[in-house]
Amino acid sequence: MSLSGGVGGGKNGRERGSARKGGAEGGFASNAGGSSAPKAGAGGGSQKEKAGRSAGSSGGAARRQGKPSARGVALEVLTAVEQEGAYSNLLLNGALQKSSLSGPDAGLATELVYGTIQRLNTIDFFLAPFVTKGLGKLAPWVRNLLRLSFYQLHYLDRIPPHAAVNEAVNIAKKKGHQGISGMVNGVLRNVLRRKEELTLPEDLPPVSRIALAHSHPEWLVARWIEQYGEATAEAICRANNEPPSVSVRVNRARASREEILRLMEGQGLTASASPISPDGIIVHSGGNMALTSWYREGLISVQDESSMLVAEAVDPQPGMSVLDCCAAPGGKTCHMAEILEGGGEVVANDIHPHKAKLIEDHAQRLGLGNVRALSGDAMKLNERFEAESFDRILLDAPCSGLGVIRRKPDLKWAKTPGDIGEIAGVQQGLLDAVSGLLKPGGILVYSTCTIEPRENAEMVQRFLDRHPEFALAAEEPAGWERRPLAEAAGRVAEGLQILPQDFHSDGFYIARLRKAW
Repeated sequence: MSLSGGVGGGKNGRERGSARKGGAEGGFASNAGGSSAPKAGAGGGSQKEKAGRSAGSSGGAARRQGKPSARGVALEVLTAVEQEGAYSNLLLNGALQKSSLSGPDAGLATELVYGTIQRLNTIDFFLAPFVTKGLGKLAPWVRNLLRLSFYQLHYLDRIPPHAAVNEAVNIAKKKGHQGISGMVNGVLRNVLRRKEELTLPEDLPPVSRIALAHSHPEWLVARWIEQYGEATAEAICRANNEPPSVSVRVNRARASREEILRLMEGQGLTASASPISPDGIIVHSGGNMALTSWYREGLISVQDESSMLVAEAVDPQPGMSVLDCCAAPGGKTCHMAEILEGGGEVVANDIHPHKAKLIEDHAQRLGLGNVRALSGDAMKLNERFEAESFDRILLDAPCSGLGVIRRKPDLKWAKTPGDIGEIAGVQQGLLDAVSGLLKPGGILVYSTCTIEPRENAEMVQRFLDRHPEFALAAEEPAGWERRPLAEAAGRVAEGLQILPQDFHSDGFYIARLRKAW
């Protein structure tokens, strides 16, 4: 998939469950063809964004020894994402493992990759007037070198401008000829000279203004304006560019939230209780929680706050049999098993055997003996189990993933309107296939990590129209009324719709359906 064409491209992405759930196919496209020249002033998201990581530069000695630099690693990843249609997170992880970069340099490489992808079409808009031959006609590595360098100059305030320019020129000299390095030097120095002029035109229509100010494709902005209104659509786009929060779920079978908070405080971490999940903790500083002893000992799991609400919605009771249809990587499965406190069983299905094994590993780490993982197509679970076999069913369905853009910025460039219709067909088939496995009086929870009504409230309403034996559950899970969930901007009659700006958690949809007969 090429970044040199128009906005769009891509099929459904990261595989979870029976199909593909909540992610983008690798690669992204952008408006590399340019646009009208920027006007004077400051705009287009020009307020400085602190990296949140130490944005150190790789040393000159390292370069002389042939060791990779942070910018070189970032360039390698961005170019591969464009040319190979690969996942940015997988490429970055692999590149960092091979590079032996220091902690600060690895942080800078990470910031440059995700930041450049996050602000892609805005970067291209501002760069276009400075590239005479057009961004789309440059070699991919040159185009991405200019992009990541512009990102440093325009969005980061920890990197001296001369360092960003000099490093870009050095990379251009190594990878290309003198003409390319001269062009890179000229473009970036012109950007610096005209920095105060880099702003958006004042007469842009709402869709174009929001798309460029917050760097989203116009079709997606237009869709959200139609669905949510201009103000909410802009709030969604703004929230998608904020750093994602780090949250963990406490294993209630082994510890209380208060105990873990005290342990974190004792280790010098800054953390607070989640306002929307009784098992959740927001970690404001402290590094990778999956590397802590608390994680290894099964006291916590890394999980977004919105996602934690799903197990509560299922509300498994002791002795119940629960089916998680599309379970990998197993966070919700294990949360439900923790709630059961050893009573009952959670059957966790995933189409991929290695992911079923991953679920088993998570359950073992958490000390859960009531999880049974299996591998199979969720569309065919009704061939594997008898009708009315389960008291509770969770269908955490494959989806467009439009609620997790802040975690996966390349997703917004990879998706197309057609992808939404395609995945909606999969969701409908899954609902029909698994609904017959629920006992009368049981609860079916349908959830997604998207904010797309066609996949959420409209999907549920269509299901209810086809299945008169189901109705929306009249009661909410215990405690929801005492939390700020009612303040969710996208809340709908057909369930709970959380938008990314509501609680700084992932965009998520949850509906509870009760089977009458």
